[in-house]
Amino acid sequence: MSAYTKYSEQELVALLLQQNDQAFSYLYDNYSPALFGIINQIVPDKELASDVLQDVFINIWRKIRSYDQTKGRLFTWMLNIARNAAIDKLRSRPYQDNLKNQPLAENVNSTAANSVIGPQVNDVGLKKLINKLKDEYRVLIDLSYFQGFTHEEIAKLLNIPLGTVKTRIRSALIQLRTLI
Repeated sequence: MSAYTKYSEQELVALLLQQNDQAFSYLYDNYSPALFGIINQIVPDKELASDVLQDVFINIWRKIRSYDQTKGRLFTWMLNIARNAAIDKLRSRPYQDNLKNQPLAENVNSTAANSVIGPQVNDVGLKKLINKLKDEYRVLIDLSYFQGFTHEEIAKLLNIPLGTVKTRIRSALIQLRTLI
């Protein structure tokens, strides 16, 4: 069989059931772009989507015996495998952990330094809203969000319990939300 061989769906399935390598190569060459497109819509990272595609074809190779021609076309069956694999990848613990551990932007230090030094243009409207808060809330929000102190540092600085700091900041944020 040459590289230009074209199979009908029934022929292709019959050869795949026999674990025919040429049929599998044909399957990959002809269906991988479409399946990759579907996977890449779900998994936006192209490298990760390529990994999922490889897993999909391994699953197709292993599970071809579970394909039932009476329930639908081969492409639809493979599409479901690809879609489910992509969704499983998004839901996986390693993928979720990786999302949480993304590197910070390169300019994060300069942005943080500027916000500690003084208010930025974008902060002006927020500062006006914060000035409407009770003094005890305003001070805590200023220390926490504009000066970058942790809750523990604020508790030590103001000599109040950590729980009180957290409760007041939370109350302040709720009040700010109603003002906005």
